[in-house]
Amino acid sequence: MIQRPATSRRRFALGLLASVALSSGLATTAAQAQAAFPSKPLSIIVPFAAGGATDILARIIGQALSIEIGQSVIIENRPGAGGNIGGQLAAKAAPDGHTLFMGAVGTHAINPSLYKKMPYDPIKDLAPLTRVANVPNLLVANPQQPFKTVPELIAYAKANPGKVNFGSSGNGTSIHLSGEMFSHMAKVDIVHVPYKGSAPAMNDLLGNQIAIMFDNMPSALQYVRAGKLNALGVTSAKRSPELPNVPTIAEAGVPGYEASSWFGLFVPAATPAPVQTRLHAALVKVLARPDVKKRMAEQGAEVVSEKPEQFAAFIQAESLKWGKVVRASGATLD
Repeated sequence: MIQRPATSRRRFALGLLASVALSSGLATTAAQAQAAFPSKPLSIIVPFAAGGATDILARIIGQALSIEIGQSVIIENRPGAGGNIGGQLAAKAAPDGHTLFMGAVGTHAINPSLYKKMPYDPIKDLAPLTRVANVPNLLVANPQQPFKTVPELIAYAKANPGKVNFGSSGNGTSIHLSGEMFSHMAKVDIVHVPYKGSAPAMNDLLGNQIAIMFDNMPSALQYVRAGKLNALGVTSAKRSPELPNVPTIAEAGVPGYEASSWFGLFVPAATPAPVQTRLHAALVKVLARPDVKKRMAEQGAEVVSEKPEQFAAFIQAESLKWGKVVRASGATLD
């Protein structure tokens, strides 16, 4: 048996004690983080303007989450750069669980392929909690436009190339790329007009400053119901239960067309695991509430609740899908 010198034995013992203390300290810190959370109001950063689909859904969830978690939930709208401004802010927020990010297909599946340089890495810098909703986009037109159906729109656009403009919530958003996909597949020349969010684009659509929009259903549905906009088609593979008489764009004359949006919640990547677990559990309860499901369905949204690893795998698949769309469109942004 090899005998360690006394000094070596003391160093070994001290190292072992230090290792035990560190492990104990980490466990204590994690336990303290879980026990102390939440210690103040939470905020959900919405990377688009108030009044758009991301904002509407975030407010429905935030109201229910505040009840479930016992703290106020504040919605912070930080629009710009297709969601990158809000995403960067969330990525750099204190990783204590008090700042969440309402991400979407644009921020996580489109922007990394669209922008030549991202100000943050949406995969590495933000940890997924759960997807919260799937939402079809809705092709809507101002009633003063000379077309009431998708075939009429296509015929008019072909007869008047470059004269039909469509608004979006920003370059590279699903609303923008839904329009680009339509332009490509229907073989029409329509002009994109980007805005800093869905709400300002919708204001111009209502004022007939732009002709059409492929808007997320939650922000467009109210105007269709009020008769202020005409619904020409839904971008999903199936018709929406909220508008059963409105055909899909594929049914209406563009075979194979499908482009839907999704939304989900994230936290800064360094947020302690126990806090992420606490938030995920709270969100699962929120998304299972009948009143939340009802309010989301009224907006044309399908509630989704999943484990973080399932959400991460879904994002990876969506990134591949939308990356192909971006490359086919030829769109790039600095």
